[in-house]
Amino acid sequence: MHVLAKAATLTAVAALFATPAMAQKTINLTAIDGYPPKASWVREFIQYYIPAVNKTLAAKGNYKIQWNQAWSGQIAKTRHVLEGLQKGLGDIGIVTTVFHAGKVPLQNLSFVTPFVSADPVLSSRTIDEMVEMFPEFKAGWKPFNQIYLTNGCVLDSYQMFTKEPINSLSDFNGKKIAGAGVNLRYLQGLGAAGVPGSLVSFYNKLKTGVVSGAMLWPEAVVRFKIVEVAPNMLKADLGAACSKAINVNADSWKKLPAEVQQALATNAIGYRDQMSTQAVAKGKGALDKFQKAGGSVKVLSAAERAAWAKGMPNVAKEWAESLEKKGIPGKKILATYMDRMRAANQPIMRHWDKE
Repeated sequence: MHVLAKAATLTAVAALFATPAMAQKTINLTAIDGYPPKASWVREFIQYYIPAVNKTLAAKGNYKIQWNQAWSGQIAKTRHVLEGLQKGLGDIGIVTTVFHAGKVPLQNLSFVTPFVSADPVLSSRTIDEMVEMFPEFKAGWKPFNQIYLTNGCVLDSYQMFTKEPINSLSDFNGKKIAGAGVNLRYLQGLGAAGVPGSLVSFYNKLKTGVVSGAMLWPEAVVRFKIVEVAPNMLKADLGAACSKAINVNADSWKKLPAEVQQALATNAIGYRDQMSTQAVAKGKGALDKFQKAGGSVKVLSAAERAAWAKGMPNVAKEWAESLEKKGIPGKKILATYMDRMRAANQPIMRHWDKE
C-alpha cells in the first residue's frame, strides 16, 4: 500500500508539471512576400524575426507559432503582397510600399526626400517616430485591412548601375533606367526615361536591352547577379529609402491573444533595426564583392551631386501638398522629418521643406 501511495503521489506531481506544456496552444501563421529568401529582408525575417518571436513566446510557454513561410511569390507576387494581406491570403507579410504610392502615400516619406541621408538606421527609426506622432500613418492602412507593425530600410543608399559607364550627368540623356516607382522621379532633369519594375525583374530587363541601367544598391546587385549585366556603378549616394512595411491582416490580428500580439509587435522593432544595421554592414562588403566580380566604380563629384539634386523637381513639396488636399498635414510631417535629419547632422544636399 505504501508503494502504491508513493507511486500515485509521483504520478500526480508529474501530471502537475506536465500541465503547462499540455496547455500550450499552437497558432498557425502564414508569412508572405513575393521576393525570395535571398532578398535581405526575407532572409532576416527567416533568420532573425521568426526565431525572436518564438523565443519570446517560449519564455512563458503559453503559445507557440506554427509558421507557414510562403516566399518567392507562392501566394503573392512582389507587387501584390498588400492585396494578399488585405484578402487574408497571408496573416503577416512584408509589403514593398514603394509599389503603392497612391494607396499609402505617407510611407513614401523617405523616397521623396533624396540626397538627405544615407543612414538606414536613422531613417527607419525616424519613420517610426513619425508613425507615432501622426496617427494618419497607421490610419492609412485601415482601408486595406492591415495592422502596421514597423517599416524596413533595406538599403544604405541608392546608386546607379549601368551597362555602359556614366562619366557625367549628361551621359544619362536618352537612356532608359529601371527603378521601383517613386524614385524614378530622381531622373527628371537628366534626360533619362524611367522604367518601373522590381528587383527580381531587373536582370532580364538589362540583359535584353529593355533598359540600360537600374537604380539599386550594391548588396542587391551582387546577390541577384546584376553585376553580370550592369557592371558599371556610379556612386551618387542618392540616399537611404524605407521601402518596406511589416503588416498583419487585421482579422488575423483580432484573433491573436494579447501575448502573441505583443511578441509580434515588439520583435518587429528589433527586426527593423536588424535590417537597417545589416544594410550598412552588407553594403560595405558588397562593394568589394561587386568589384571582385568585375564591376567598376565611378564616384560622382560633389558638384555634380549638387547639380543633380537642384535640377530635380521638388518631389517632397509636391508630395506634401497632395497630402494637404486630403486633409493630412503633409507639410508638417515633411518639416518634422527634415528637422530630425538636420538635428542628426545629415549631409543634406537639398532642404526640401524650405523651398
